[in-house]
Amino acid sequence: MLGWAMAAGLAGCERPTAQPPLPPCRWVGPDPARGHRLRSADALPAPALTRRARVLVLGAGIAGLAALRRLHHDGVTDSWALELHDLSGGNSQGHTLAGMACPLGAHYLPVPGPQAEAVQALLLDLGLLRRTVRGLEPDERHLCHAPQERLFIDGAWQDGLLPSADDRPATLAQYRRFAQRVQDASATLGFSMPTLHSPWTPGHATLDAQPFATWLAREQLTDERLLGYLDYCCRDDYGAGLAQVSAWAGLHYFASRHGFHAPGDAEAEREPVFTWPQGNAFLAQAMAEPLRAHVLTGRTALRVQEERHGVDILVWDEGAQRAERWQAERVIVALPLFVAARLLADWADPLRAALDLTARRQPHAPWLVANLHLREPLLDRLGAPPAWDSVHFTPAGTSTALGYVDAMHQNWRPHPGPTVLTMYHALPVSQRAALLSDSAAAWGAKVLAELALLHPDAPFKIEAIDLARWGHAMSIPAPGVRGADGLRALRSARGRIRFAHSDLAGYSVFEEALTLGHEAAHVAQV
Repeated sequence: MLGWAMAAGLAGCERPTAQPPLPPCRWVGPDPARGHRLRSADALPAPALTRRARVLVLGAGIAGLAALRRLHHDGVTDSWALELHDLSGGNSQGHTLAGMACPLGAHYLPVPGPQAEAVQALLLDLGLLRRTVRGLEPDERHLCHAPQERLFIDGAWQDGLLPSADDRPATLAQYRRFAQRVQDASATLGFSMPTLHSPWTPGHATLDAQPFATWLAREQLTDERLLGYLDYCCRDDYGAGLAQVSAWAGLHYFASRHGFHAPGDAEAEREPVFTWPQGNAFLAQAMAEPLRAHVLTGRTALRVQEERHGVDILVWDEGAQRAERWQAERVIVALPLFVAARLLADWADPLRAALDLTARRQPHAPWLVANLHLREPLLDRLGAPPAWDSVHFTPAGTSTALGYVDAMHQNWRPHPGPTVLTMYHALPVSQRAALLSDSAAAWGAKVLAELALLHPDAPFKIEAIDLARWGHAMSIPAPGVRGADGLRALRSARGRIRFAHSDLAGYSVFEEALTLGHEAAHVAQV
């Protein structure tokens, strides 16, 4: 419990001599006990009533909301979504601390490219994109304000997250070498976001079969600054570092979006992103609001059985503390595949084996998201001014921390004041049990120690810490995951039971989840 104070002492001399107490810490967000109900149930309860639907969507994360949204848009209004937690949105949920909105999970969305048609359609409907004579243009009021990103390295803040190569010709040469490799892969193989309609070639499979770290070593890309940056990117998007994700995933991160540009390149522009104080909860809430009467939260699916004329679903209603039986013509399972495998234990379908095998081979990263109420601005080090996203550079494989975002950065107030800093940790799978068992105070102390390395005065200015734990936050695109035959088979399912979840893409981002849900809803009507 004293670790944060020791870190503050090591981080610099600008600190008061008195040691403040650890601020109040508490768990907020999803309740892990609900997710474990299915796993721990000894016997299934008898249903108290029966309900019917034409299409039932299990899960109201981004994929589930996208599926329900398209169903209603297409006139299938006798469709419903059941959500385990009290809020929809999956890992795009939001929170409020000290009256300020803040994220509990995903917190930004890059401006979508032409391949992300379903994402573009959503943003057009929400007014975040508009058609002009120059093409689609984003509403700049919702884009991240400048300064967008900064990195703490060599004792000072620098603009941007790619470590500076000033006076480091070897580092600059490595940056340019990697930029060329990304460009070559994009030109010869092709990458897109989302991946649903992208080709999958032997070249992609070769990349997918090996760890990114192995591929980098073979390409003689060994600079510590390059590897530290690439490790951060992988942990940020995939929940795991260079040694855990595939080379396909590592290249896809850049080749499917904005490429990789060395300092000084003419094309080196910062990627524009949408963001809000509550993060992607803004989008999840906008999707859910028109469907509010058809999104039933606090419902845990316990069993799914395909019958001759439909699908029978046993559900636990957390609020009423009773079981319900649902009967539907079609079911869209918008749940992680390891959960789907448990629900479909008695599924007599050839895809059952593919579901089981894929679920066993697909690892998921645990995440800790901490929101810290800051009563006054922090003292800052030399270099770049405070930004929306602040990251501490660490060598590859040495940290779980992903920095912090400032929830009030998008606010138009004329002077700094109280805010909420949201800190992210992509934890190794080995820490999942500790995430569940250790106290909020223990994790709060770890988070505060990390912040104190950057801001030694932070422990004296933090009023409260609210923490959210995601035991299975996202699928890790480990070697062999993206190209698995089982994923292709499940994406192509055409029976009464269809699948829609970012797990089907092998990794978890908004664009993949929304597109998979959108497509599954279309197929479910055929």
